[in-house]
Amino acid sequence: MVQNKENHSAQRELETLPVGRLMMRYSLPCIISLLVAALYNIVDQLFISNASYLGSYGNAANTVVFPLTVVALALAVMIGDGCCAFVSISLGAGRKEDAHKSIGSAVVLSLAVSLIVTAVYLLFSDQIVTAFGGRVNEETFHHSREYFFFITVGIPFYMFGQAMNPIIRSDGSPRFAMASTLAGAAVNIVLDPIFIFVFKWGMMGAAVATVLGQVLTAVLAVWYLCHMKAVKLERASFAPHFKLARRYLALGMTSFLSQISLVAAMAAINNMIRTYGALDAIFSQAEYAQIPMAVVGIVMKFFQIVISIAVGLAAGCIPVVGYNVGANRRDRVRALFTRLLACEAAVGFVALMNVELLPNQLITLFGAANESIYYTQFAVKSFRIYLCMMPLATVNKGTFIYLQSVGRALASTAISMIREVVFGVGFALLLPVFFGLDGVLYSMPVSDLLTFVIAAVVIAQTYRMLAGEKA
Repeated sequence: MVQNKENHSAQRELETLPVGRLMMRYSLPCIISLLVAALYNIVDQLFISNASYLGSYGNAANTVVFPLTVVALALAVMIGDGCCAFVSISLGAGRKEDAHKSIGSAVVLSLAVSLIVTAVYLLFSDQIVTAFGGRVNEETFHHSREYFFFITVGIPFYMFGQAMNPIIRSDGSPRFAMASTLAGAAVNIVLDPIFIFVFKWGMMGAAVATVLGQVLTAVLAVWYLCHMKAVKLERASFAPHFKLARRYLALGMTSFLSQISLVAAMAAINNMIRTYGALDAIFSQAEYAQIPMAVVGIVMKFFQIVISIAVGLAAGCIPVVGYNVGANRRDRVRALFTRLLACEAAVGFVALMNVELLPNQLITLFGAANESIYYTQFAVKSFRIYLCMMPLATVNKGTFIYLQSVGRALASTAISMIREVVFGVGFALLLPVFFGLDGVLYSMPVSDLLTFVIAAVVIAQTYRMLAGEKA
């Protein structure tokens, strides 16, 4: 009885506490969780780049494999974010049976899908690595295959942990979600230097350290599912529940498309780098051929950190928005939207100042001292051009997710697809025709600028909708 009163009180706070306080309470743990998840890959790259026997070849291999981990993440967040939004709306509307059944089916679905992805990756590993630019030279291909194999073995643990993380947040435990991800990252950070520098395991060592961290996060998620607060799981929860699955997967479709379309953009970029790098006076030389792919991978990882903050700000708001939508408190939903957009713009501006003013310091972290001057020169140019529209990128990303949480899934999906596929892939393929290797770098800011023009119209429409539907 006491626990039920506590749970009811916690849910009522979503409707009564100031939206700024709720945003901080829910978004901060989410940001930290996503940052830590992003750091899994970037920590690998930091240690790889500073290992003299791997260097830019290992970095290029990491860049090749990174989009393939995003494929797994896309499927996991479709299940997890969709279920999170659905559970929050169900609890706000008092439908606890829908909540526990959707969580149980999400557990089953995430496990089944992860095993399918693992099987496909293992069966077609060479073809997949080649498709993502792994054959830029033979040494890069060798490192890519090795890293990809061991990362693939950990896919079921990775996908399960990532899918359960937002579900744990929807149960009112954002701190536990954060702690479980932090624990896994700590394992990775401790083991990476041991495996890479002490044992000299190379790319295998980086991958094994990552997988062991993911295993710990998955184990902690299992423990939490057995001790949930607002929702109690039963044996009957763990069934497909296809009708509910269709509903929460629809809510998670934007998260999926935003990630999977990013993979398409990265595949296009990697292949354009390989094609037009071979035509460049410097990077057409065998000893420098891997540099553009290694550098763009590093720049993407920095962008991933910034976008993790942007996504965390918006995703942390999902339980708050979902509950208030279910309770018909549109005034609070509108106020939260305003705060979110302001925070997203601030994050993007701070990141922009870093890449424009400190690019040399940033690339130094990634083994520039062990590389040629061409490595540093291309990195500085890449940071300054590729990421020059980050304030717009962060606002765009926050808008996509917020639209999803207020039920405007179609608008959210449409803008996300335009950004990542029409613009992201289109300009990555088109601009290099006119600007060569630099065209790859211009594709990002052009895409973000044009997307913001569209997003601004949808933002205005959303404000009008929320103003006209106050409780």
